[in-house]
Amino acid sequence: MHRVLWITEHYPPSRGGMAQSCDRIVRGLRGAGAEVDVAHLTRGARPWGVTREHGGRLISAPLGDDSEHALRRLWTTITAADLTGYTHVVAFGGVYATLAGPVLSALLDAPLVTLLRGNDIDVGVFSMRRRGVLADALRASSRVCVVARSHAPLVTALAPDAAVTFVANSVDTGQWRVLPSERERGRAWREENVGAGRRTIGLIGQLKVKKGVGFFLDALEASRHAEAFHLLLVGEVEEPVTEWLAERADAVPHSFLPFLDRYDLPAVYASCDLVALPSFYDGMPNVALEAAALGVPLIASDGGGLADVADDEIGFTFPAGDAHACRAAIDRAARAGDEELAKLGAAGAERIRRDFTPAAETAGYLAVLDSAR
Repeated sequence: MHRVLWITEHYPPSRGGMAQSCDRIVRGLRGAGAEVDVAHLTRGARPWGVTREHGGRLISAPLGDDSEHALRRLWTTITAADLTGYTHVVAFGGVYATLAGPVLSALLDAPLVTLLRGNDIDVGVFSMRRRGVLADALRASSRVCVVARSHAPLVTALAPDAAVTFVANSVDTGQWRVLPSERERGRAWREENVGAGRRTIGLIGQLKVKKGVGFFLDALEASRHAEAFHLLLVGEVEEPVTEWLAERADAVPHSFLPFLDRYDLPAVYASCDLVALPSFYDGMPNVALEAAALGVPLIASDGGGLADVADDEIGFTFPAGDAHACRAAIDRAARAGDEELAKLGAAGAERIRRDFTPAAETAGYLAVLDSAR
């Protein structure tokens, strides 16, 4: 049986896509019989301690103002609680997990598996602050996992001998669905906020620079189809975007909603005709899987893991950073009839149900653990 020390900065009650993915993967492995102890390098005001969870333990390790002290105290906590016999150490993304991973792997005499999410490799490989830590972790790893096939060459550029495996994110379509009450909430929101004849495009999540929101807005304005859509921006929106929209409030109708927990989102997806993911680079965004699983067509770049999820069979795609192609994708979406959108949405839902399952994700990580010696 696998017994794993799992190091991460992203685990509930932390919010965001990485915490959501971490929780999902850990639950999948525990459900498959692996014992997983999660060392949560939390930024929240939580006490140090070791508590039991189903399928393992939770080691709460607040980073506080002195991360070096916190990582050293983590080792003290592990030894004081006599947490030994690990078959693997897993570093799940982030600077401090990848910093701690190689050391704890050596101290515990267990192979290191490094799980890279989007920014870990996309930005980390070009970061003066993070590159050394990342390179050390990759070279020390028995296996490296990525959520985008296009990330493998970036890993190889830093660590030519690293063994790299692609494991996709997933959605449990048996649980992820729109309830009638949520569909009604989406319909009511549209009736109150969206002008007649306009389609709603959702931009959802932590809308950082890499997500290409400003790029998409410029393309929308240049496409001359802004009047066909109402934009719904949900989550953390950067100030330049809010300023851009404020200056064009009449020409580009839009609404904002705050960052929402995952299970508040089905009603939001139900209010959208399309969801846009114009990322310059990315991991495999949960939003892409969630929207497609609910039958919402995508307007998506091929940045990172988006290329592994989306194509023109489930939406309107374009090469990342190509402004002309983005405008063309928006134009195709504007001209698409309701029947075409429904067909794209149905194809997306079927693809996610078939190819991006929690069972496949768990099996992928179990195979990695089996091969990491």
